[in-house]
Amino acid sequence: MDALLNFIGSYWWLGFVVAGPIVGIVGSAKGWWREQEELSHKRKLEIIEAKARAQAISSGAQLTPEAVEEADVQSRSDRIQRLMDTHDEVSRRWLEYELDAAKLIAFPTMSDGRDPHTAAFLRAKKVADALRPHAAEARIDAEAYGEYRDAVHDYEVAFDVAEQEARRVRDTGFTESERQRLARAQQVLNVAVDQSATAAERQTAYRRVRDELDGLIVLSDKSVQNLEQKVAGQLERGS
Repeated sequence: MDALLNFIGSYWWLGFVVAGPIVGIVGSAKGWWREQEELSHKRKLEIIEAKARAQAISSGAQLTPEAVEEADVQSRSDRIQRLMDTHDEVSRRWLEYELDAAKLIAFPTMSDGRDPHTAAFLRAKKVADALRPHAAEARIDAEAYGEYRDAVHDYEVAFDVAEQEARRVRDTGFTESERQRLARAQQVLNVAVDQSATAAERQTAYRRVRDELDGLIVLSDKSVQNLEQKVAGQLERGS
């Protein structure tokens, strides 16, 4: 044991000689493992990217340029159709006043183009009607679509404002004698379409309606035609 310790004490410098190669071997091993780990990580990334490209290619094969164009056209057509439906709904609500004399007598400003709210609505209607595409499938550019969209929005808002104002003011814009005429017109109108009234009573009531409204409310041709059809229908059923 003493001999071994004496040997180590005498040749301690050999430790540095031996340690150098050992450290070099260990360092080389660590470098090799690091390179292997980096290569493995790189291969994993390459596999992930390859799978992603394959999935993208697969999806792209299904969405051909023609299919993309078709989907875009369908989406545009759906948006235009929704606008046209809104346009039609506002027009339907407007026709309720145009065709129903009783409703027009109750809210007379809806037929008065001198009323600023009604005038604004009629202008908005004219613009929306002019910009309306002939069909939902019509090919229109983004600018034309935007103009029609805004026009329909203005049309809807203008009608809501005009209707609310008409319901608020009702017949307050008329004199007392004019309001009495409107009230009488409403009463005789009920007789004109009453099944229990005689034919002579209905005919007389219809003429009274026209006389009472003369100079107060201008019934549209469609409203007059609709009213005459109702009176005629009652006369036919009565006969």
